[in-house]
Amino acid sequence: EMWFTDNGRDMLGDNYPPCELNKVQKPNQHFGYPYCHGSDISDPEFGNKFSCEDFVRPVQNLGPHVAPLGLKFYTGNMFPDEYKGDVFIAEHGSWNRSKKIGYRITRVKIENSKSLSYEPFIYGWLNEEEQEAWGRPVDIIILKDGSMLISDDYANAIYRVSYEG
Repeated sequence: EMWFTDNGRDMLGDNYPPCELNKVQKPNQHFGYPYCHGSDISDPEFGNKFSCEDFVRPVQNLGPHVAPLGLKFYTGNMFPDEYKGDVFIAEHGSWNRSKKIGYRITRVKIENSKSLSYEPFIYGWLNEEEQEAWGRPVDIIILKDGSMLISDDYANAIYRVSYEG
């Protein structure tokens, strides 16, 4: 399997379409773009050519315009066991919503290659009240010791996240 994120199409409003977490399981799979977005949103310009049922559905719809970039499965031993096998996603953040979202690391809880939940793991790079970002996560690496590195191309920084039980 190959897992990947994709950014939803722009210019359909603040709340549509969702970005996605997908997985390829066999050759020639089609994930909908530009005809269908998320699980079932037909594109207003191209959606009349195919039904959303014709495409592979996302493992998880993400927030609209969160701009998911890097993702990593947690394979380390530092964090509690409940994190093993879950997907962490660097959400670079929206640029054209009236109220910004993203600018965080999210966790998709995975069991048997299916999503159980989607939730924030680390946030705070966006001052929501002032709508100003001071950081934009790009990618994630899990180190041999089980800690996590997060790259940030806005603050020109790399953060190390560790856990002490």
